[in-house]
Amino acid sequence: MPHATPGPEAELLQQSASASPVSQDTKLLMLGALGVVYGDIGTSPIYAFREALVAASGRAVASQEAVFGVLSLIVWALTIIVTVKYIAFVLRADNRGEGGTLSLMALAQGSFQKPSLFILGVGICGASLFFGDAIITPAISVLSAVEGMRVVTPAFEPYVVPLTLLILAALFAVQRFGTGRVATVFGPITALWFLAIGISGLIHIADAPAILGALNPIHIVSFLIHSPGVAFVTVGAIFLAVTGAEALYADLGHFGRRPIVLAWLSIVFPCLLFNYFGQGAYVLAHEGTIGQPFFEMNGGWTLVPMVVLATTATVIASQAVISGAYSLARQAVQLNLLPRFEIQHTSETQSGQIYMPRVNMLLAISVMLLVVGFQQSSDLASAYGISVTGDMLMTTVLLAVVMRRLWNWPLPRVVVLIGLFALIDVGFFAANIVKVSEGGWTSLLVAGAIILVMSTWVRGARLLFEKTRKSEIPLDFLVGNLSEKPPAVVPGTAVFLTSDPQSTPTALMHSLKHYKVLHESNVILTVVTARQPNVPVNERVKMETLNNLFMRVTLTFGYMEHPNIPKALAICRKQGWKFDIMTTSFFVSRRSLKASPNSGMPLWQDKLFIGLARTAADATEYFQIPTGRVIEIGTQVAI
Repeated sequence: MPHATPGPEAELLQQSASASPVSQDTKLLMLGALGVVYGDIGTSPIYAFREALVAASGRAVASQEAVFGVLSLIVWALTIIVTVKYIAFVLRADNRGEGGTLSLMALAQGSFQKPSLFILGVGICGASLFFGDAIITPAISVLSAVEGMRVVTPAFEPYVVPLTLLILAALFAVQRFGTGRVATVFGPITALWFLAIGISGLIHIADAPAILGALNPIHIVSFLIHSPGVAFVTVGAIFLAVTGAEALYADLGHFGRRPIVLAWLSIVFPCLLFNYFGQGAYVLAHEGTIGQPFFEMNGGWTLVPMVVLATTATVIASQAVISGAYSLARQAVQLNLLPRFEIQHTSETQSGQIYMPRVNMLLAISVMLLVVGFQQSSDLASAYGISVTGDMLMTTVLLAVVMRRLWNWPLPRVVVLIGLFALIDVGFFAANIVKVSEGGWTSLLVAGAIILVMSTWVRGARLLFEKTRKSEIPLDFLVGNLSEKPPAVVPGTAVFLTSDPQSTPTALMHSLKHYKVLHESNVILTVVTARQPNVPVNERVKMETLNNLFMRVTLTFGYMEHPNIPKALAICRKQGWKFDIMTTSFFVSRRSLKASPNSGMPLWQDKLFIGLARTAADATEYFQIPTGRVIEIGTQVAI
């Protein structure tokens, strides 16, 4: 797919600081972006600075050098990773307005004539790591916010985990109602949150104005040189400040690039900096005592409201990443990386608002197990970094392909930029990977399990297709024979669903074998997923007449669309086929899979693939075919 070459980096600031007034629609989208896009990174100040200081000091009191070094690292991490990498470059790599790891993978794949296994592998790894992020984010965010109650009174300690579980249970329970009803309050609450943390930090900068010197990156060099023993571990904790940066790209399709960029430059980035500098000044003013600086610097009557607001903000941040997991799962299903899942649309106007019961249940169980197992947000922090840094590294690899092959950028320019981003990503990933024994194994376990599931499904589906094709009769051969010796013909239309339009569908062969009749109109129907998020209506249907009895139809849907076969077939009326759902029967093959010693996969992987196939959502529901018009024919296949 052709893609316009982005202009120089300076274009970003020119667009954002344009003299033209910001439209009302853009302002509303900016407000919405605050609640969805920036919920995760916006709640990082609750724990990021504290965890980094503890890692840098190894005790409850931090030196002035550690405070300046940690704060400078956070400031420049936010600047380079978020402002430069994501705002200036990654957001430009949209796939017809959609973003996210799998969208970027599909965009990169489009630059090759044949699908690249390397690009597929990178995409699967990135998606798997994102799912790990989606599990850990609700756990660490809600748990860290509830822990703020211990600052109000230490007597609250025994109730932290139970209350966290209660909040999470309520959060996952209401998912089935959709985010549409509460989305209008997400933005204003998060805007209030950024205003509150910005003012809180700005006030406390006066406690130690010298903290502004942390803007000078020389403090990073000084800290790394004078504290080499703890610097590596500290860098891993620093990354907590930029978790959620992937959400900028994942939610690109919901808000567009301009509102996301404007919200970051005008609201989010300044408020985050104010708060981090305020925390640094507060710690310096209290002789380096670390404690809980985010909550402690809100003394008196502001403490309880801040704890309540923080808890609300973390729930919103968790909601955002859960919705992102639904979108990613739907993309994976459409790209045939996962079996079909039940998808429920929760909005009549916004196609992106979906609910996936099975994904929701798996997320809820996993998140609650993490809270019960780790008990404290500090322990969860070690597990957090690996999934996020790994996902960002995969994004960098795919971005390099897009820059070079689609944007046609000069190789030196690509090498310099990708080299800088990769150096930072690899550094952060290496600093986090050493925490495997401290909890990082959780991220690797989740990602490894999802990679295993996706790779098994892709490999098994390919082997099943190849084996089935060998045993099936070429469609053109059957059509020719039936033209010479036609069986009895009955009124109506028969639609046979198949993934291979060149071969005779199994359901058709069994129908002829048992009924010994043909309908007066027989349609061989194939549903194809495009490498783009949405397909225009005029490109939806491709029809080919084989003879007076048979027709081959291909329906193409984008990977962000939910296939609706009856609605798509109605388009065929404009092309001459008078489709009538009431005189049409849909024939679907229901395969019963059996493991085979000669499948090409180990026996355990055969059984895993068969188990996944059995959990797949019913094709009738998935393709939104009226159940009263469907005939299922069972077949047994050994893989």
